[in-house]
Amino acid sequence: MSQTILLEIGLEEMPAKYVRSSSVQLKEKVMAFLNENRIGFDSVEMLATPRRLAIIAHNVSEKQADLTEELKGPAKKIALAADGSWSKAAMGFVRGQGLTTEDIYFADLKGVEYAFVKKETIGQDASEVLKELGTVVESLTFPVSMHWGSHQFKYIRPIHWIVALANEKVIPFSVLDIKSGRKTRGHRFLGEEIALETAADYKEKLADQFVIVDQDERKNMIREQIKQIEAENDWIIPTDEALLEEVTSLVEYPTAFYGEYDERYLTLPEDVLITSMKDHQRYFEVKNKSGKLLPYFISVRNGNAAFIDNVKKGNEKVLTARLEDGLFFFNEDKRITIEQCVEKLKKVTFHTKIGSIYDKMGNTSEIAAHLSDILDLTVDEEKHLLRAASIYKFDLVTNMVSEFTELQGIMGEVYAVQRGETDAVAAAIREHYLPISSEGELPETQVGAVLAVSDKLDSIISFFLQGMIPTGSNDPYALRRQMIGVIQIIEKFQWAFSFEELLSNLLKEVYAVSDEALFAKTMSELIVFAKGRVQQKLQGYDIRYDVVDATLQSTEKDVNTMIANAKVLQLHSNDPSFKQVVESLARVVNIAGDAEETIAVQADLLETASEKNLYVQINHLNIALLHGDPEADYAALEAITPYIDAYFDENMVMVEDIAIRSNRLNTLGNLKLSIMQFADVRKLIIK
Repeated sequence: MSQTILLEIGLEEMPAKYVRSSSVQLKEKVMAFLNENRIGFDSVEMLATPRRLAIIAHNVSEKQADLTEELKGPAKKIALAADGSWSKAAMGFVRGQGLTTEDIYFADLKGVEYAFVKKETIGQDASEVLKELGTVVESLTFPVSMHWGSHQFKYIRPIHWIVALANEKVIPFSVLDIKSGRKTRGHRFLGEEIALETAADYKEKLADQFVIVDQDERKNMIREQIKQIEAENDWIIPTDEALLEEVTSLVEYPTAFYGEYDERYLTLPEDVLITSMKDHQRYFEVKNKSGKLLPYFISVRNGNAAFIDNVKKGNEKVLTARLEDGLFFFNEDKRITIEQCVEKLKKVTFHTKIGSIYDKMGNTSEIAAHLSDILDLTVDEEKHLLRAASIYKFDLVTNMVSEFTELQGIMGEVYAVQRGETDAVAAAIREHYLPISSEGELPETQVGAVLAVSDKLDSIISFFLQGMIPTGSNDPYALRRQMIGVIQIIEKFQWAFSFEELLSNLLKEVYAVSDEALFAKTMSELIVFAKGRVQQKLQGYDIRYDVVDATLQSTEKDVNTMIANAKVLQLHSNDPSFKQVVESLARVVNIAGDAEETIAVQADLLETASEKNLYVQINHLNIALLHGDPEADYAALEAITPYIDAYFDENMVMVEDIAIRSNRLNTLGNLKLSIMQFADVRKLIIK
């Protein structure tokens, strides 16, 4: 026989962005609980609304599976006394398992005989084990949590009820002072409290009480309702999956409707209108077939269609007030110039230990100039870049951005165009914030990309110089995200330069770090930090951890070459020759010592044919590695391995003749430089 298990945690309204993830977590923890307790099941269905997290487990066994374990005890020579009787160690071993010495048998394990016993545990009724489901409820963790009442227990929101059923029977347990039962609650305004007869009734009975407990079903309802409105009015309602997910997690019973606003607000920039609708009110915008914004919006009510006209009027009133503010601020901002805004930035603090936003723009301008030289920008690109760098934060002191902070950069672009700046400068002002998340949109223009990297590097270096470095999960200034953004932009535009050399020059020339100890400390911290973000990038490509480690420990300083080298190593890691290649190269690196630069090898001291052949091949290899083609570089390293093997078969490096020994070490040292430029092969795991 099998049973259906229902577990529902009733809560006060949760933040929408955590509903889905919390639901997934509950499902995974219930599955882990059943597996760990040897209770079979077919599937676990996750369900959630803003006021509840729930699962339904299908075809759950009514009894734990029996368990047979083979347990290892002491070695035979310890288990038996000299006279052949059982030792105290043997008797203690079986006593701890609830068995007797008659259950002991001996078996060989890696050449040593050990005492073993077989222990059989008869499975309990699942009803007894399921009483521990309260531990699953208590084990959930959340990005935000709170205390309530006099409890020290923390949860995403206060728990008000718990339903736990195995078919028609209540699974008894308590969390704090809340006992599990069969009573659940319908929609806060439209539904009632109901007592479930069986777990299988859950979704149907809640639907009767205006709760669609399946998130995906609610989402599809909203999607279809919007499509119907779209078709009836011949509109285009752009799909926004993130907003749709959020709205789904805000309602229990969705009813979509449309409202309207005065056409005069269409004089506002489109981004202002969309931000007012989406970010502030969770509305979907409406466009015509040509893609032009129309004075309508789509909202989703948490409830049915009763009195929907009143709901519509209320939403229209709220949006109108928001747009009226936007129009006022937009018109007010027309009175101020970019130069006036820049002047105001002198009094806006970036950080008390670092300086003003104006100071930050100065640093960014200098970094941008360095990058312009390194990347060999055109005259026009450099002109646009330096102009953008001198004003790019000006919109922070405008009325519009003060009211709608989400529009920073966006309004900067709009206002820059209005005041006669070039499109390239305006676009760079918007793009310098990108990416705003690890998977976010990247700058499209070269000028915007350089400005974005310059701004991010200034923030990172400035905080590092003040000792404010991210530790553990603590990163209040989002420096990890900013460095990831730098790496992503460098990769997208395939810029080739020494990142370490850039940081060194910036510390000396932009930040005037003259103290050698501070310089060395900051450089070391910045390099470790940057490599940590490259590591994240490589892990995102599912590259083996040892390949990532080997690449990061190389002497390569160019980010894109480093990433490409890792990809090539990963590609060849399954080659039949890979093990031999790595072993040969690692042997060179281990013996060569601490070679840091190329040293001349005396050809007249080369004694054997294999020694001369390797010398010739190293010269060819060094030329190959200058090409910067990772695939060609790996092929060159692979091609030289037979010569390495022949060299070590015929020659001893550490001979008594000092001149010969030094010459051979120099030969291997030069080869090591080429190998380490590609990867520290000693980090690679080979079988």
